[in-house]
Amino acid sequence: MPRTTHPELHRSERIGWLRAAVLGANDGIVSTASLMVGVAAAGTGRGELLVTGIAGLVAGAMSMAAGEYVSVRSQSDTEHADLSRERTELATQPALEKQELASIYVARGLKPELAARVAEQLMAHDALGAHARDELGISPQGNARPVQASFTSAASFAAGSAVPILTALAFPGPRVVPILIAASVVMLAVLGALAARVGRAPVLPASIRVALLGAMAMAVTAGVGRLFGAVV
Repeated sequence: MPRTTHPELHRSERIGWLRAAVLGANDGIVSTASLMVGVAAAGTGRGELLVTGIAGLVAGAMSMAAGEYVSVRSQSDTEHADLSRERTELATQPALEKQELASIYVARGLKPELAARVAEQLMAHDALGAHARDELGISPQGNARPVQASFTSAASFAAGSAVPILTALAFPGPRVVPILIAASVVMLAVLGALAARVGRAPVLPASIRVALLGAMAMAVTAGVGRLFGAVV
């Protein structure tokens, strides 16, 4: 009989790049818009406002790339160290490793005899893969990819930062600050809705939460800018 497959796409498989992309874009909008609003509240001109936005974009993208790389690289190094230790244990004490794998399956609900047979067959097929997946919780789909996460964070931060910068370019004049805030809040709401939609989570609460937090950040920064602008 021909073999049939039932392909499935699970949202959890996207969680790595989705997290980096959403975090980067959200941070890009909030950070750059807040900087620009704070500078504008201090009474600076349009030129200084744009310079602030561009500087925030470049600095933030580099910071996100470096921070994400270091974070994910640490996770990757830990995973490789665990796999190396597991490889050594499989070579030196295979019987104990088989017993350890069987005990994991017993804890998940299998009977001891069946668990022992499952562990034996899986280790005969791919011993390291079985222990990586079931003992260490490491799977090929979830492996840490520091370079990918770094570029994703930097690119998404730059894309988010472009929203307030392009708004300031498109709407010069005294009304640029309220327009900039409105455009940023709308894009934050869209971003929250998109992330929730991709993850099949409730769209409205996520959209409102992201928009409100971004608006609060801009309001606080505007207050600080106005305060220090008045003092100077």
